[in-house]
Amino acid sequence: MFDLTFTVDAKGTTTPLTLAIDRAVIAGWTGRDPVARDRHIAELEAVGIARPATTPIYYRVSARRLTMADAIEVCGGDSSGEVEFVLIGWQGRIFVGCGSDHTDRKVEAYNVTVSKQMCDKVVAPVLWELEDVAGHWDRMILRAHAWIDGARVLYQEGTLDAMLSVDELIARGFAEKRLPDGCAMFGGTFAAKGGIRPADRFEFELEDPVLKRTIRHGYDVIALPVLG
Repeated sequence: MFDLTFTVDAKGTTTPLTLAIDRAVIAGWTGRDPVARDRHIAELEAVGIARPATTPIYYRVSARRLTMADAIEVCGGDSSGEVEFVLIGWQGRIFVGCGSDHTDRKVEAYNVTVSKQMCDKVVAPVLWELEDVAGHWDRMILRAHAWIDGARVLYQEGTLDAMLSVDELIARGFAEKRLPDGCAMFGGTFAAKGGIRPADRFEFELEDPVLKRTIRHGYDVIALPVLG
């Protein structure tokens, strides 16, 4: 267990909140369209990435992989980020944030679970109350930009109506049918525009077009040499 201090933006006021995080979960294959999901699974199988055991699937990673850092270090040049919404349970409440499931793609080709553990998971420092956005959840937008070869390009973008609802995501992933206190869960992502590829910097955001606010964060990616 370790502490992360966020700023909660609720009803026009901001309040610091320190949360003790003792569980981190990366939910995958969370799309609502089963036809598109199965087609993408087949595409990945064709390039050697194994079919997931279940859909959706819930990967556990070390809670200490969560960070608000503005730079992370990775092994080699085979990793990349993924923008995702993040749900955090605390004292019976659920907070909504935004993060990047940074993943080693070379390792992912032979073991997805191990690949999830290889890299830090960067989260933005701001949270919203789920109850404030639940009524227009499907209209919210996930977006990511990547800095590649000196240019900032749109890397991912989509609305949350393409993903499983919060209630279904929690009900299918937790025996108690609720998000446990101290659990941070990444909720899935969209396909990368132009294909998955590494970047020197990754910037991600969750936009609420109804309440006209956005959670943003970004981080540099420092590739360490792989010597053997």
